[in-house]
Amino acid sequence: MKVSAKGEYGVRAMAILALEFRAGPIPLREIANREGISYQFLEQIFLPLRRAGLIDSVRGAKGGYVLARPPDEIKVGDILRALEGPIAPVECVGEGNTDACGRSAACLTRGIWEKLRDTMSEVLNDITLADVIKMSADTT
Repeated sequence: MKVSAKGEYGVRAMAILALEFRAGPIPLREIANREGISYQFLEQIFLPLRRAGLIDSVRGAKGGYVLARPPDEIKVGDILRALEGPIAPVECVGEGNTDACGRSAACLTRGIWEKLRDTMSEVLNDITLADVIKMSADTT
């Protein structure tokens, strides 16, 4: 599975919201400027994140976006699933795709893809936005 720009930028933008969690709403334009992401592209990214219940929007002069839950409760896997869909190296082992391949019972390589899917999911579900902030602080 290759993470698209949508997934990468979504995680980066969510990390900004996590970093500023106690500061209140952050305008989308500020996030775009800080991360060097197109404002229009960020608008497209924030819609599915809001639908997934990961962020809330605040209207008004001091409006913007905030995390819907504390950073230690939002996992990178949640963000990527909201933006990219199921985490899977090949379509036939994606969540809910049990009938995607008529060869699944006889497939010699299915076990590889299932193990890879499970490992990727485990890693992404083990890292929260709080961990992302901590990792960033540890490398600077």
